[in-house]
Amino acid sequence: MKSNVGKLLSTAAVAATLSTAASAATLDDVKAKGFIQCGVSQGVPGFSNADASGNWTGIDVDACRAVAAAVFNDAQAVKFTPLSAKERFTALQSGEIDILSRNTTWTYTRDNSLGIDFTAVNFYDGQGFMARKDLGITSALELDGATVCTEQGTTTELNMADFFRKHNLSYVPVVVQKADEAVAAYASGRCDVFTTDKSGLAAQRSKLADPNDHIILDETISKEPLGPAVRHGDNQWKDIVTWAMFVQVNAEEMGITSKNVATIKKETTDPGILRLLGAEGDMGSQLGLSSDWAYNIISKVGNYGEVFEANVGPSTPVGLPRGINNLWTEGGIMYAPPVR
Repeated sequence: MKSNVGKLLSTAAVAATLSTAASAATLDDVKAKGFIQCGVSQGVPGFSNADASGNWTGIDVDACRAVAAAVFNDAQAVKFTPLSAKERFTALQSGEIDILSRNTTWTYTRDNSLGIDFTAVNFYDGQGFMARKDLGITSALELDGATVCTEQGTTTELNMADFFRKHNLSYVPVVVQKADEAVAAYASGRCDVFTTDKSGLAAQRSKLADPNDHIILDETISKEPLGPAVRHGDNQWKDIVTWAMFVQVNAEEMGITSKNVATIKKETTDPGILRLLGAEGDMGSQLGLSSDWAYNIISKVGNYGEVFEANVGPSTPVGLPRGINNLWTEGGIMYAPPVR
């Protein structure tokens, strides 16, 4: 999901003032309180979603759990703050949260005007449209005159406007404050189609009364690289959050999983794996972490493929294929620098 450019620029002065908040070592602050405060969505299945008991799961949740495993050797040392699209950046700027991990798109304006830094992409996405099958349409190019629901405070609105203008199509926007409200408006028939990132469409469709009555149209109208963000000014904390993700991608590429990592660490002679798992060299000290920080991430949270399959893969209600989120060695674009 994406923030409206005009509203982002209006917060630039606040961001400039608050960006210095990260000049203090976030790692020290996190260690002092004993947990990581993680900003997440208000409920997007597969990405960040709480069950009836308040247990959070999802790709974005696991991004924060990976950092907690690296810092504390405890993936549960995380507290979650549900945030609307409108609230999320202010919460990070002000120090209310340590990491924003809320299916948030990395854009030029966000990266340069809000006093925040993006880390690594944990899901490559793009905006699309969902419609009822009984409308009989198969393409977004058939949406002339459609009523379209979307969430306020996101550049979904701008992408939508650009798409309809580019193709000389008319439409009526229905903009509401929360994603659940947008889905409810769509489900009630208040609009013909619902638009957001395609992963979000799949997640929200899984919550509808009969998901099979709805179709996600083929067109992808934007690029949406999603990933965690931190406050600008604390390079150490940014590096920790970034490399927590890179470790998981490298682990998958090396065939290391949460189930076999202990055995591999004992038996391998591969110098790359030995470095990754902290059995050789001292990579952890460069981040201010223990030598087994990466081992702890893999053993307690899993590699990237495990996280993907458990949260949004084909066997889950969200049911997404790996697609471009597959490893670069498997036809996708998921790629991480080496630990060396």
